[in-house]
Amino acid sequence: MARGDHVYVRRGRRYSHHGIDCGDGTVIHYVGARGTVRHVARTPVEEFAVGSQVRVRTYDQRLGAEEAVGNAESRLGTSGYHLVRNNCEHFAAWCCTGQAASSQVRRWVLATHGTVASLVAVQSLGAHFALLGTLGAGFYALVGPLRRSRRRAADASG
Repeated sequence: MARGDHVYVRRGRRYSHHGIDCGDGTVIHYVGARGTVRHVARTPVEEFAVGSQVRVRTYDQRLGAEEAVGNAESRLGTSGYHLVRNNCEHFAAWCCTGQAASSQVRRWVLATHGTVASLVAVQSLGAHFALLGTLGAGFYALVGPLRRSRRRAADASG
Protein backbone atom coordinates (compact mmCIF):
# COMPACT_ATOMS: atom_id res chain seq x y z
CA MET A 1 0.00 0.00 0.00
CA ALA A 2 1.18 3.47 -0.84
CA ARG A 3 -0.05 7.05 -0.60
CA GLY A 4 -2.97 7.62 -2.98
CA ASP A 5 -3.84 3.94 -3.44
CA HIS A 6 -7.48 2.88 -3.76
CA VAL A 7 -7.70 0.35 -0.94
CA TYR A 8 -10.52 -1.99 -0.02
CA VAL A 9 -11.45 -4.74 2.43
CA ARG A 10 -13.93 -7.57 2.00
CA ARG A 11 -16.94 -7.50 4.32
CA GLY A 12 -18.14 -11.07 4.23
CA ARG A 13 -19.05 -12.48 0.83
CA ARG A 14 -21.50 -9.80 -0.16
CA TYR A 15 -19.60 -6.55 -0.48
CA SER A 16 -16.36 -4.67 0.03
CA HIS A 17 -15.55 -1.33 1.66
CA HIS A 18 -13.31 1.19 -0.16
CA GLY A 19 -11.17 4.19 0.66
CA ILE A 20 -7.99 6.11 -0.16
CA ASP A 21 -4.68 5.38 1.58
CA CYS A 22 -3.13 8.62 2.84
CA GLY A 23 0.33 7.08 3.25
CA ASP A 24 0.53 7.93 6.96
CA GLY A 25 -1.39 5.01 8.45
CA THR A 26 -4.80 6.58 7.76
CA VAL A 27 -7.52 6.03 5.16
CA ILE A 28 -10.16 8.47 3.91
CA HIS A 29 -13.50 6.74 3.40
CA TYR A 30 -17.21 6.85 4.20
CA VAL A 31 -17.94 6.13 7.88
CA GLY A 32 -21.18 5.68 9.78
CA ALA A 33 -23.46 2.80 10.60
CA ARG A 34 -26.72 1.93 8.91
CA GLY A 35 -29.39 4.37 10.02
CA THR A 36 -26.93 7.21 10.65
CA VAL A 37 -25.69 9.98 8.36
CA ARG A 38 -22.63 8.57 6.63
CA HIS A 39 -19.84 11.01 5.91
CA VAL A 40 -16.30 11.07 4.58
CA ALA A 41 -13.69 10.87 7.34
CA ARG A 42 -10.03 10.05 7.90
CA THR A 43 -9.49 7.11 10.25
CA PRO A 44 -6.59 4.83 11.21
CA VAL A 45 -6.12 1.97 8.74
CA GLU A 46 -6.94 -0.50 11.55
CA GLU A 47 -10.37 1.10 11.99
CA PHE A 48 -10.93 0.97 8.22
CA ALA A 49 -9.87 -2.69 8.02
CA VAL A 50 -11.75 -3.99 11.08
CA GLY A 51 -9.49 -7.04 11.11
CA SER A 52 -9.73 -7.77 7.37
CA GLN A 53 -6.87 -7.86 4.89
CA VAL A 54 -6.42 -4.50 3.13
CA ARG A 55 -6.08 -4.88 -0.64
CA VAL A 56 -5.17 -2.42 -3.40
CA ARG A 57 -7.25 -1.83 -6.53
CA THR A 58 -5.13 -1.12 -9.58
CA TYR A 59 -6.06 0.98 -12.59
CA ASP A 60 -4.68 1.03 -16.12
CA GLN A 61 -4.91 4.82 -16.10
CA ARG A 62 -5.24 6.90 -12.97
CA LEU A 63 -4.45 10.24 -11.41
CA GLY A 64 -1.25 10.76 -9.47
CA ALA A 65 -1.05 9.94 -5.78
CA GLU A 66 -1.08 13.56 -4.63
CA GLU A 67 -4.11 14.38 -6.76
CA ALA A 68 -5.97 11.28 -5.49
CA VAL A 69 -5.28 12.19 -1.86
CA GLY A 70 -6.17 15.83 -2.60
CA ASN A 71 -9.49 14.71 -4.07
CA ALA A 72 -10.19 12.59 -0.98
CA GLU A 73 -9.23 15.41 1.41
CA SER A 74 -11.50 17.82 -0.49
CA ARG A 75 -14.49 15.67 0.49
CA LEU A 76 -13.66 15.32 4.21
CA GLY A 77 -16.77 15.92 6.32
CA THR A 78 -19.19 15.74 3.41
CA SER A 79 -22.22 13.47 3.41
CA GLY A 80 -24.39 12.42 0.50
CA TYR A 81 -23.80 8.68 0.71
CA HIS A 82 -26.18 6.66 -1.45
CA LEU A 83 -25.84 2.90 -1.83
CA VAL A 84 -26.46 2.92 -5.58
CA ARG A 85 -25.33 6.39 -6.74
CA ASN A 86 -22.61 7.48 -4.31
CA ASN A 87 -21.12 4.73 -2.17
CA CYS A 88 -17.59 4.23 -0.85
CA GLU A 89 -16.45 2.53 -4.08
CA HIS A 90 -17.78 5.43 -6.18
CA PHE A 91 -15.86 7.80 -3.88
CA ALA A 92 -12.53 5.94 -4.08
CA ALA A 93 -12.77 5.45 -7.86
CA TRP A 94 -13.53 9.18 -8.31
CA CYS A 95 -10.52 10.12 -6.17
CA CYS A 96 -8.20 7.98 -8.32
CA THR A 97 -9.66 8.47 -11.80
CA GLY A 98 -11.96 11.48 -11.74
CA GLN A 99 -14.92 9.22 -12.56
CA ALA A 100 -17.24 7.71 -9.96
CA ALA A 101 -17.91 4.04 -10.64
CA SER A 102 -18.88 0.95 -8.66
CA SER A 103 -18.38 -2.58 -9.96
CA GLN A 104 -20.46 -3.84 -7.02
CA VAL A 105 -23.47 -1.80 -8.13
CA ARG A 106 -23.00 -3.00 -11.73
CA ARG A 107 -23.04 -6.62 -10.54
CA TRP A 108 -26.14 -6.03 -8.40
CA VAL A 109 -27.95 -4.39 -11.32
CA LEU A 110 -27.11 -7.29 -13.64
CA ALA A 111 -28.28 -9.80 -11.01
CA THR A 112 -31.52 -7.85 -10.60
CA HIS A 113 -32.15 -7.94 -14.36
CA GLY A 114 -31.66 -11.72 -14.26
CA THR A 115 -34.16 -12.03 -11.43
CA VAL A 116 -36.74 -9.95 -13.29
CA ALA A 117 -36.25 -12.05 -16.42
CA SER A 118 -36.77 -15.22 -14.36
CA LEU A 119 -39.99 -13.85 -12.87
CA VAL A 120 -41.30 -12.97 -16.33
CA ALA A 121 -40.47 -16.49 -17.55
CA VAL A 122 -42.27 -18.04 -14.58
CA GLN A 123 -45.34 -15.92 -15.23
CA SER A 124 -45.46 -17.00 -18.84
CA LEU A 125 -44.89 -20.69 -18.00
CA GLY A 126 -47.59 -20.87 -15.34
CA ALA A 127 -48.21 -21.44 -11.67
CA HIS A 128 -46.94 -25.04 -11.65
CA PHE A 129 -43.42 -23.92 -12.49
CA ALA A 130 -43.65 -21.13 -9.92
CA LEU A 131 -44.62 -23.65 -7.23
CA LEU A 132 -41.78 -25.99 -8.23
CA GLY A 133 -39.32 -23.08 -8.16
CA THR A 134 -40.50 -22.03 -4.70
CA LEU A 135 -40.24 -25.57 -3.37
CA GLY A 136 -36.77 -25.91 -4.88
CA ALA A 137 -35.61 -22.65 -3.32
CA GLY A 138 -36.99 -23.72 0.07
CA PHE A 139 -35.23 -27.08 -0.19
CA TYR A 140 -31.96 -25.37 -1.12
CA ALA A 141 -32.32 -22.96 1.82
CA LEU A 142 -32.70 -25.90 4.19
CA VAL A 143 -29.97 -28.09 2.72
CA GLY A 144 -27.34 -25.35 2.13
CA PRO A 145 -26.46 -24.79 5.82
CA LEU A 146 -26.34 -28.55 6.42
CA ARG A 147 -23.84 -29.00 3.59
CA ARG A 148 -21.69 -26.14 4.89
CA SER A 149 -21.62 -27.52 8.45
CA ARG A 150 -20.68 -30.99 7.16
CA ARG A 151 -17.94 -29.45 5.01
CA ARG A 152 -16.55 -27.53 8.04
CA ALA A 153 -16.62 -30.70 10.13
CA ALA A 154 -14.78 -32.62 7.41
CA ASP A 155 -12.20 -29.85 7.09
CA ALA A 156 -11.66 -29.76 10.86
CA SER A 157 -11.14 -33.53 11.10
CA GLY A 158 -8.92 -33.76 8.00
